[in-house]
Amino acid sequence: MSQSSSFDLFDWSDPKIKTLHCTWFAFFLTFFVWFSHAPLLVFIRDAFDLSSQQVKALLILNVALTIPARIVIGMLVDKLGPRLVYSGLLVTSAVICLGFATADSYQALALFRFLLGFVGAGFVIGIRMVGEWFPARQVGLAEGIYGGWGNFGSAAGAMTLPTIALLFGGEDGWRYALGLIGVIAGIYGLVYYRIARNTPKGSTYFKPKKTGGLEVTSRVDLYFYLLMNVPMYLALAALAYKLSPSGVALLSQGATYGMWILLAVLFAAQTKMIWRVNRDHLEEGVPEFEKYSFRQVAILDVAYFVTFGSELAVVSMLPLFFLETFEGLSPVKAGLLASGFAFMNLVARPTGGYFSDKLGRRRSLMFLIGGLAVGYFVLSQIDGSWWISAAVIATMCCSFFVQAGEGAVFAIVPLVKRRMTGQIAGMAGAYGNVGAVTFLTALSYVSYSQFFLIICGAAAVIFFACLFLEEPKGNIAEVLPDGTVQLISVE
Repeated sequence: MSQSSSFDLFDWSDPKIKTLHCTWFAFFLTFFVWFSHAPLLVFIRDAFDLSSQQVKALLILNVALTIPARIVIGMLVDKLGPRLVYSGLLVTSAVICLGFATADSYQALALFRFLLGFVGAGFVIGIRMVGEWFPARQVGLAEGIYGGWGNFGSAAGAMTLPTIALLFGGEDGWRYALGLIGVIAGIYGLVYYRIARNTPKGSTYFKPKKTGGLEVTSRVDLYFYLLMNVPMYLALAALAYKLSPSGVALLSQGATYGMWILLAVLFAAQTKMIWRVNRDHLEEGVPEFEKYSFRQVAILDVAYFVTFGSELAVVSMLPLFFLETFEGLSPVKAGLLASGFAFMNLVARPTGGYFSDKLGRRRSLMFLIGGLAVGYFVLSQIDGSWWISAAVIATMCCSFFVQAGEGAVFAIVPLVKRRMTGQIAGMAGAYGNVGAVTFLTALSYVSYSQFFLIICGAAAVIFFACLFLEEPKGNIAEVLPDGTVQLISVE
């Protein structure tokens, strides 16, 4: 296999290119389904006569399950393989999407919207699949194409679903639009299972020795790993608070307390499981060739916290920011101007992966996060005296660094430890959602300018943290089922 850092994206005779296209389209459909409600909310609101609080609750519920789902899906991918898990997720998403489309009460809408948050974990699956098929010098660009083109599913939904709903006509047009995309996702799930393969012919699919948590290689890393799980549970607790009477009032105060108790129990159970997974091999001692530093995982987590986390947060507030900053803008124009932030995904993520392949993993990540910090500082200076065109250009330049940074993060993830790529990707992906919850919570207490400065400050701290990121070099050692060791190049 060629070790060139570029490849022919249209050579369908190449099995790895075919796998890349089939997999990014699977991710595209999961994001299309996950964010399908957003462009149809006006129809749904009118059909059920929803209050603004109920609409906000649906938006919160849409992301609530994604944090734990990405962890669970990461474990399943490493254990069962991406082919089966992606197929199963697409078919399951079809069933849930059809349930949302046929809901006859607000309670049913809320339940199915909550369940659809699980679909947001689809991203993690393809990271392992693409990492299996592409060599180290091509994996950054390949992962960038997978992430950038697949992530465009949310924008594609925003552009097409309202038109589809209007074409069907009547009060139930939105139901047919949602039902159609659900059916397409289910059919493609079956197609994907038929055409995809976990690894190239003759390659071994490495699996974790135990499931239930990452296998770390020192006691210090074990305590570090347990500490890194805390912010995910705090983010879920914050989401529960937003659904309480103090927020959108979907949950009673008693139910909110119940959720917090449940999260505490789950954290204790996960801690016990992680300890069980790591106890024996840490007591026996980990061979030198199998060791890796959990610090790499932690830095990638916080890097995705500030890149994808800020993207999710900014995409949520940017239309309103433009509307309130510039007089005379209509809601439609504000939405169109803000859409440029998400559109950059098509180019920016692959570019970030390409930089990582060509210029070095750590150097590229630091450059892009540094650019992200500068970009958000510039956005914090925007006010009504700016030309709208200048504000849009500044927004798109910032979004380039944000999304290219995401590409650089996942150019490194498959190179840390092959057999645990799904779990590492799941944890990093979950931290992206934690970042979104953190930044949106901050926004509820500060001005738009201060909101952008908070992200800028977080990026500056993480820029310096990246100085401690170890550049993946040499080989990853993986143990075959028969006990022999195989070395996998990461250069």
